[in-house]
Amino acid sequence: MRVATADAWMLTAAGEPLTQRSLPMADPDHGEAIVEVIGCGVCHTDLGFADGSVRPNHPLPLILGHEVVGRVVATGAGAEDLLSCEVLVPAVLPCGDCAFCAAGRGNACVQQKMPGNDIHGGFATHLRVPAAPLVRLDGAPAGFDVRQLAVVADAVSTAWQAAVRAEIGPGDAVFVIGAGGGVGGYAVQIARSLGARVIACDVRQGPLDLIKNFGAEETVLMADLSPRDVRKAVQTIARRWDVPSLRWKILECSGHPDGQLAAFAMIGRASTLVQVGFTPRKIELRLSNLMAFDATVHGTWGCPPAAYPAVLQRIYNGDIQIAPFVDYAPLSAVGQILSDMANHSLTKRMILLPHT
Repeated sequence: MRVATADAWMLTAAGEPLTQRSLPMADPDHGEAIVEVIGCGVCHTDLGFADGSVRPNHPLPLILGHEVVGRVVATGAGAEDLLSCEVLVPAVLPCGDCAFCAAGRGNACVQQKMPGNDIHGGFATHLRVPAAPLVRLDGAPAGFDVRQLAVVADAVSTAWQAAVRAEIGPGDAVFVIGAGGGVGGYAVQIARSLGARVIACDVRQGPLDLIKNFGAEETVLMADLSPRDVRKAVQTIARRWDVPSLRWKILECSGHPDGQLAAFAMIGRASTLVQVGFTPRKIELRLSNLMAFDATVHGTWGCPPAAYPAVLQRIYNGDIQIAPFVDYAPLSAVGQILSDMANHSLTKRMILLPHT
């Protein structure tokens, strides 16, 4: 099947509304695929690109969107087996050939491509991507609504990779900062599914009340608390649980300087912190705490495509719930969705539907 054009909403200038355009689609080259978009999630990174607070790697104009679920409708040579398959498009598309990929660190691949950042993304009817990293959805249960899986491309898989980096396991105490957001909420569910006891931390009471139904054993409302007060609250709970600090795993998912400061303050002896959220703003830390506590801090970026089947299986068997945390809107509503996100008026992660 040849796809002649893609209808898209493009970012033409930072801070300006997205523009609807119809763009010619080149035929896929060797090892490439054209994916018809079923749904595309809207992430805070998209908002950062749109408002100009974060600069994308691709020059403008650019089609944003990196949480894509779709159907392969055309392929180049070498990718024919994917034709007609429903797939996830990982937010990080590694090259598969470099030293990083060979070492299992494809999410750090220097040649990686991120839809909506390095290449055109999913705020469109179709997108053209490298085929090798695409993740088949063959195992979805009958009747399963695959549209919700769009958020797995980033929000869920990023939380999974953070849990992997932290080596979360049964009996750990996991502190999730920003637990009311997309990534943070899934981090709570994933940590609980791995056998950990979870403390959810956020500045909003409503999301904390919700996440208590999905794996958070305790919650801490961070609003108006200093980093020291937040530290005291979570460490008191962990000690009540009789979990030693070497089994404290801290996941900073807020992407806010205050959240990062609170996360660093939580570090205890031999504990582990994984920085998941992003902000371009700087903070001041005393790195000697790491030395004094013999603690570990990891960064994490996206998730290697090879890890996606394990994530999907936990979704299919009910360990990770997506439906209560997402909602849908036509692609034409993207401008309003970004505005609502900027105004903090969204209560769920939105998935755009290009064919609605």
